[in-house]
Amino acid sequence: VQLVESGGGLVQPGGSLRLSCAASGFTFSHYAMSWHRQAPGKERELVAAIHSAGGSTNYADSVKGRFTISRDNAKNTVYLQMNSLKPEDTAVYYCNRAQGYWGQGTQVTVSS
Repeated sequence: VQLVESGGGLVQPGGSLRLSCAASGFTFSHYAMSWHRQAPGKERELVAAIHSAGGSTNYADSVKGRFTISRDNAKNTVYLQMNSLKPEDTAVYYCNRAQGYWGQGTQVTVSS
């Protein structure tokens, strides 16, 4: 199992980023996927999750209405579209598959 995140970076408050997580080594369409984040000095938290078929999603209250999780099972990729970014969204963002599989993380910094 391999999960590789990309798309992080530095963005101003109010800006947007789209994170991608390319998956390999398993049948991607069989698994729910999720994004988590960890800010300095804080515990890792769930940001968003999506069902294996993509029809069901859920979000942390702090990102509802601003972030959208989606997936392309043909490309073995899950995405996180992040809009109206706030400084408190600054964190390392991780892709996750059930049974303890994590990517290496991608840094998102929201700052003017």
